[in-house]
Amino acid sequence: MMKQSIVALLMSLLVSSLVQAATVAGVDIPDSMDAGGKTLNLNGAGIRSKWLMDVYVGALYLQEASQDGAAVVKADAPMAVKLHMVSGLVTSEKMKAATSEGFVNATGGNLAPIQASIDKFMAAFDEEIAENDVFDLVYEPGKGVVVYKNEELVDTINGGMAFKEALFGIWLSDKPAQEDLKAKMLGK
Repeated sequence: MMKQSIVALLMSLLVSSLVQAATVAGVDIPDSMDAGGKTLNLNGAGIRSKWLMDVYVGALYLQEASQDGAAVVKADAPMAVKLHMVSGLVTSEKMKAATSEGFVNATGGNLAPIQASIDKFMAAFDEEIAENDVFDLVYEPGKGVVVYKNEELVDTINGGMAFKEALFGIWLSDKPAQEDLKAKMLGK
């Protein structure tokens, strides 16, 4: 009887920790998602905060788990970043400004080779952003970055690997949007 109780307790703790791992700041994070017919699994997720305010939950999806940000950025493999807005104070202009800063940091300021792709990508934030909006930024090798807002296709940016690396570098480079978010997305 005692042994069964211990096993039941351990199983409930395991299931509880798995459920908690897929919930961040009250947002349920899917365990997997599709990228052009490939299944991507949740690698990690965390909260992006700015000026003491939670802005969005960021989640990284990969085919195979990785804790190496540089390797993920360089990989020509299907992957995705999901951004779930948790603040109603995020405007289109603020999102564009923060994303622009992220591209500068991820590229060391060398934007010229990918500027046209960045401009096309930024149009994804043209419509006003509301709390609970979800952006899926899905990289499909040979196709480019497919952008969805609330599961609706916004655009596909075929800016090559340089653009893909800069985009994923916003969260995973040596100068990420936020260090602890990078760590959480990498499952650390």
